[in-house]
Amino acid sequence: MKLNGQHILLRALEPSDIDVLYNWENNTETWKISNTQTPFSQFVLEEYIISAHQDIYSAKQLRLMIDLLPNPSSNEEGNRAIGCIDLFDFDANHQRAGVGILIAENGDRRHGYASEALKILIEYCFTSLNLHQLYCNITVDNEPSVLLFQQHGFQVAGIKRQWIREGAKFKDELFLQKMR
Repeated sequence: MKLNGQHILLRALEPSDIDVLYNWENNTETWKISNTQTPFSQFVLEEYIISAHQDIYSAKQLRLMIDLLPNPSSNEEGNRAIGCIDLFDFDANHQRAGVGILIAENGDRRHGYASEALKILIEYCFTSLNLHQLYCNITVDNEPSVLLFQQHGFQVAGIKRQWIREGAKFKDELFLQKMR
């Protein structure tokens, strides 16, 4: 099974991804969606990349880089990493996993790349990993992400009231699921 689409390709982490991961993981703008509270050191990220080769059945997670393929009509020479898509809390016994997506730069958002990546990942999970369900957690005010997952067949299965603290306030979080 190829993990590529018309505009993007999903690929394994490489040691050369350290600088881009360091910038993405330490961007405080995305901390609220990733539940990050402290910066990551370059050493920690290097160790993460080194262990990323572990089988999903033992690591219980998988991060794939989202690479934008070069436009044939441009002079671009190679792929460009624009984000990542994660499987987390992988549970082979219950055949489920959580999904998270990041398109890092505003200029790369709203071009359909996250949608294409999610479509490829869903097929991979349901055919290659034999999962029964995928799920995600999205705050109610993140309408673009809610819409993205709903367009791919995820349904709101519940709401966690005042689940995420942002500053002095709490936000509700939606729990969405997609069954095979």
